[in-house]
Amino acid sequence: MENKKTAGLKTNDFFYDLPKELIAQSPLPNRSDSRLLTLDKKTGEIGHKYFYDIIGLLNKGDCLVLNDTKVMPARLIGSRLSKATTGGAKIELLLLERKDSCVWETLARPGRRVKPGDKIVFGGGELTAEVLSEGSEGIRYVRFIFDGVFEQILDRLGEAPLPPYITEKLADKSRYQTVYADETGSAAAPTAGLHFTNELLARAEEKGVIIAKLTLHVGLGTFRPVKAVNIDEHKMHSEYYRITDEAAAKINSAKKSGARVVAVGTTSARSLESAADGNGFVSAKNCSTDIFIYPPYEFKIADALITNFHLPESTLIMLVSALAGRENIIRAYEAAVREKYRFYSFGDAMFIY
Repeated sequence: MENKKTAGLKTNDFFYDLPKELIAQSPLPNRSDSRLLTLDKKTGEIGHKYFYDIIGLLNKGDCLVLNDTKVMPARLIGSRLSKATTGGAKIELLLLERKDSCVWETLARPGRRVKPGDKIVFGGGELTAEVLSEGSEGIRYVRFIFDGVFEQILDRLGEAPLPPYITEKLADKSRYQTVYADETGSAAAPTAGLHFTNELLARAEEKGVIIAKLTLHVGLGTFRPVKAVNIDEHKMHSEYYRITDEAAAKINSAKKSGARVVAVGTTSARSLESAADGNGFVSAKNCSTDIFIYPPYEFKIADALITNFHLPESTLIMLVSALAGRENIIRAYEAAVREKYRFYSFGDAMFIY
């Protein structure tokens, strides 16, 4: 049955024009020196600050929710075993999800070169991938063969899987991790958190801001475009998330006291809304979510959001539009373009309150 509230809401309603030169190719020398656009979701008022000003925008008692996922060095570059010693074409595997102790779902590039039965070697044979089966759009299921500890081998041979719109090589791979990254499992960083420093987090706690951490492992679906014309026909990707009893208690305490829950990033927001119960509180969870948040949606947990600027027509710009209103978001993005903000993963930030 058609949802009358979303009837007529199209993917291209979330388009904005972005000059290519505004796509940030590398992080700033100092994390918190990013610019910060502020947006009042009720009035639509827009302001311009720097991220180190965020402490002044947070209130005592607010609960700041961080996603502590850590990006795997999930990009492996090797070659098929038959060509490994003859300079054959390179094969790239991007690790997406662990299915068994040695079996992974991966994205192969170029996919047409990778068939079931193939063996791909990495690091001169230190690691071998045997292709078991294939899925759609370049997905391949592989079994890794190795001696030793897989995570240590991956750390040596793998690279950070930067988004496709970043064409420059990252000089310091730690800059594609948040300072609080702890739980390894993501194929991409929760980029809103990249602006925080340990000093900023300490200042927030000194002010009386409560910090809660959850985990959502960001998957490849983050980069997949919305192909459906009508947004409610889009199928959202599934991602693993976990909210502990301790984190749930902190979040619920803030809700009970009337303080704000400030989600850092769309991944934190999706986790919170996935774990929401019928009373407007969260429960401890250890499962997967494929929640797709788009207008109209009434947020049950997240009151405010710290986020980066997202791709046109993406599920992420739809989520922030659900929180602040589509018209407000498009106006804010147009203002950011005029003011020459830096966009996407290594770009500037927005605070929606």
